[in-house]
Amino acid sequence: MEHLEKRFGFICLEGFGMTEIGLAIHDAIEYRKTGSCGRVLHDDWEVKLVDDDDLEVPHGEIGEIVVRPKKPYIMMTEYYNMPDKTLETYRNLWFHTGDFARKGEEDFFYFVDRKKDALRRRGENISSFEVEKVINAHPSVLESAVFAVPSELGEDEVKANIVLKPGQTVAPEELIEFCDKRMAYFAVPRFLEFVPELPKTPTNRIEKYRLREAGITENTWDREKAGIKVSR
Repeated sequence: MEHLEKRFGFICLEGFGMTEIGLAIHDAIEYRKTGSCGRVLHDDWEVKLVDDDDLEVPHGEIGEIVVRPKKPYIMMTEYYNMPDKTLETYRNLWFHTGDFARKGEEDFFYFVDRKKDALRRRGENISSFEVEKVINAHPSVLESAVFAVPSELGEDEVKANIVLKPGQTVAPEELIEFCDKRMAYFAVPRFLEFVPELPKTPTNRIEKYRLREAGITENTWDREKAGIKVSR
């Protein structure tokens, strides 16, 4: 973003929204924090972060974003011909977005992950979004998708499917070392698989459900079987 602003002379603003609600959280031109979704547009919306029981989480902790409008007809009224889905998302008088975030200083919101894409490994919560940011920063990596696969010990193990830039190669051990220096030990992927492309929707979103269905394949590299240990 800083490079774009310097090169082209415009301001990049960030926000949080979805088709069902439009924008509920957004930066202001005069006051913003890079990497944040911004703050609640209070004239139009109420926004909270809640746990699985719809109880508001303490400031700074991760919770699901739930919203409700202050004005009529500024968001959808229902999913067309899907009454069960409508009731599921409108629980307890709040619309449930299915997205995790945390609230930082001065009530700026920071996106963490899609709720269905978040992982839990040996008691630790892991954001696939944050792990992907690190992997994608490697100079040989074009893009990646991080997702959960079942663990022999219960909960999840972390797997990353990786697309390299044309003409580039990288050893799994090198990529693990790169991750080990830049993220918590429990978030470093156990499984890596280099693939020519990632499955995507027509709008270019990665279809992680297809990756979860495929799980561990014959082309998957296992860090533990390779004897690679990460730092604590």
